[in-house]
Amino acid sequence: MKNMEDIKSKIAKRKIFNNIFAIIGLLSTMVGLALLVTLFIDLAIDGTPRLSYKFFTSFPSRFPDEAGILSAWVGTCLVMLVTASAAIPIGIGAGIYLEEYARKNWFTSIIEININNLAGVPSIIYGLLALGLFVYFFNFGESILTAGLALALLILPMIIMAVREAIRAIPNSIREASYALGSTKWQTVRNHIIPYSTGGILTGIIIGLSRAIGETAPIITVGALTFIAFLPPSPVSGEFPFINFKWLLAPFTVMPIQMFSWVSRPQQGFHLNAAAAGMILLVMTLAMNAIAIYLRYKFRKKVKW
Repeated sequence: MKNMEDIKSKIAKRKIFNNIFAIIGLLSTMVGLALLVTLFIDLAIDGTPRLSYKFFTSFPSRFPDEAGILSAWVGTCLVMLVTASAAIPIGIGAGIYLEEYARKNWFTSIIEININNLAGVPSIIYGLLALGLFVYFFNFGESILTAGLALALLILPMIIMAVREAIRAIPNSIREASYALGSTKWQTVRNHIIPYSTGGILTGIIIGLSRAIGETAPIITVGALTFIAFLPPSPVSGEFPFINFKWLLAPFTVMPIQMFSWVSRPQQGFHLNAAAAGMILLVMTLAMNAIAIYLRYKFRKKVKW
């Protein structure tokens, strides 16, 4: 009887600790949500009156009522296109290689340690690296290509770590069953590992891109303009092969830089413009995260363990 009472007492204590931890976790979550909602409401109050079709289709101006974010949001989209095109395939390939193909020795251990350390390096360091490597060494200049590659370097460790964690979550029994049926390593990776881990991989990619879209320090370092009243050449050409790559080497600006330029001015109208731009940037970030959640749900629903 005494042993039973001790067991019940221990179970009761553990339940109390579990409930306390659940309450602390809930409060922490609510604090984060409250801050996010407060920030969004504050931006909406100041920036909603400025949201209009003209605001999206106008270039920056010396007059706050006539200023818009056309060059900023176009530059942001093009820079993120380069970032995604460079970081996603390299990150996924590196993550799959390190987790499925690389031998576990001192060399791979050094690589893993460096990848983990690079994920915590300040973003300005990546800007300085891009300045010396892409601007001066490869002579890409202060261009969209340089900015996209700089942000790709910034989020590459995050994507690699997300890919590896998604692959690690797959039970070894799936690999063993595939090998037992005569599949090769690549067939196992292609037909089982990648499909089962796609939800986690996509989540890591979108989180990395969400960080990149709001970065300012690397973009300033590689020469983003604070005022630009023209658009880069169109990626689509009217002549064969119908693709134009001149936009890669064009000058650019992005929304965080445009917001910084407006906030640094004394006129209240520019501050309202910055609030409207911040609201748009926040909506874009939340939309990217919503897409990640939706894709993860769809892939998990399709995959049956």
